[in-house]
Amino acid sequence: MNSKALEDVTVLDLSHLLQGPFATQLLADLGATVIKVERPGQGDLFRTLTFNNRWLGGTESPNFLAWNRNKRSLALDLKATQAREVIYKLVEKADIVVENFRPGVLDRLGFGYEDLKRINPRIIYCSGSGYGDSGPYLKRPGQDMLIQGLTGLAAATGRGDGPPVPVGAGFSDQVGAMNIVYGALAALYWRERSGVGQHIKVNLLAGMLAHQGQEMLMAMNFETDFERPNSGIGHPGMDAPFGVYPTKDGWVTVAMSPYSRLVGVLGDDSLLRYDNPKDLFEKRDEIWARLAECTATWNTEELMNALLAVDIWCGEVKTHLQAEQDPQVQHLGAISYYDHPIAGRVKVVAPAVSFSATPAEITRPAPLVGQHSREILAEYGFSEDTINALIDSGTVAQSS
Repeated sequence: MNSKALEDVTVLDLSHLLQGPFATQLLADLGATVIKVERPGQGDLFRTLTFNNRWLGGTESPNFLAWNRNKRSLALDLKATQAREVIYKLVEKADIVVENFRPGVLDRLGFGYEDLKRINPRIIYCSGSGYGDSGPYLKRPGQDMLIQGLTGLAAATGRGDGPPVPVGAGFSDQVGAMNIVYGALAALYWRERSGVGQHIKVNLLAGMLAHQGQEMLMAMNFETDFERPNSGIGHPGMDAPFGVYPTKDGWVTVAMSPYSRLVGVLGDDSLLRYDNPKDLFEKRDEIWARLAECTATWNTEELMNALLAVDIWCGEVKTHLQAEQDPQVQHLGAISYYDHPIAGRVKVVAPAVSFSATPAEITRPAPLVGQHSREILAEYGFSEDTINALIDSGTVAQSS
């Protein structure tokens, strides 16, 4: 059996929804032991949310199943008096705590960084939030689409004659998850040298600004916002032919490519009159329309073959289902699965980072609420009588 990069790391996961759970799933894929603490009964809020009111196995949320593989679930009422005994015992052996409650909530319950640091000075405590832990937006909800709107991403996306368009995925939350992992791994490395942990704070607002570094730099230093072209060119700062173009049976994308070379493929030499830097930017909507008239006369496969033959940067536009069947996706083994006790076989996206010595693996499905409560508490030294008492009092729950 292969070694795992984080096989000696224990993560106490107090997070919910997307930002925190995706971060802990990434750590779990690398071998970390992740104990997911969730509410008895309902569990993580994402268990109750789904797209299009569709449930795998009749009851299981695809949203939850996407971000919680390779974890064990401990169903614990954090507001119960006895919960402190449980959490504090787990923290004694934990390396990382991840939480994305609203700022101050866990401090009031006795589970803030300073509380847990007194128990384990080596603890690395990662807090994810929407806007940080102070400031005028402190009480605002920090949700992905709201952050996309606030940070300029939505305003820079879509057609100029239409509304701002958020990205069609939880992009802010997923960037936040990556930042949590980045911070946690750096803190682990620092702890190996210093012997002490620290408090890592990640917020969606700062994360999304950082991940638009080149756009923010341009806008701020030239004191000019990007203007979205009406043609919907893929980036508001790019000139023609950058964009998405129709074909007879679909769409293709064209990125940074010599304009004259593209015109040569399409066969309309009258388009060469635009081939100068000024027109390629200022007349990009007009150019897009003319190019689109040409591309629409081609089948996607024929156009792709012709463009690739002359080294035009291009690609097909595919749906999620088409992406699953893409030959390169299949070649990379980028789609995997796990077997869930209720949902059955669940197709998932495989870990995206390849390691030569310590590969990431999917070894567990997303858990049921409290599926591992007894198992976890027994491992941490709680007697069977104590576990039964915790369950009888409602502090802990065990799935049936």
